[in-house]
Amino acid sequence: MAKMIHSMIRVLDEARSLAFYEAAFGLRVAERLDFPEFTLIYLSNGEGSFELELTVNKGRTEPYALGDGYGHLAVSVADVAAEHARLEAAGLAPRKIVDFAPAGTVIARFFFIADPDGYQIEVLERGGRYL
Repeated sequence: MAKMIHSMIRVLDEARSLAFYEAAFGLRVAERLDFPEFTLIYLSNGEGSFELELTVNKGRTEPYALGDGYGHLAVSVADVAAEHARLEAAGLAPRKIVDFAPAGTVIARFFFIADPDGYQIEVLERGGRYL
């Protein structure tokens, strides 16, 4: 059986991305692999074993075009309202909280926030399938 271990995104400004992911989600560098043309930075926290890999292509000056195929990353938190307030106070501009209730019963409570490169991250309240 396969085990999901990481997802990779390309970022333009290493320092800006590291600051965002630490402030927003408590992700810190687990490993940094530096190569002549690019750097791979694996981020993690104590909440789980899944990692976010940031790829920094050296010499790149243009922002990446995310295109129409990228969806989003997702994280879960114990209290979505408290997390929203914390991110707002930190100046990270989370979007509004949504109570998703397609049949009248809330099945997900979440908001989205964008990282410095425009990648969307869904922040879901833990419960149901979103643990």
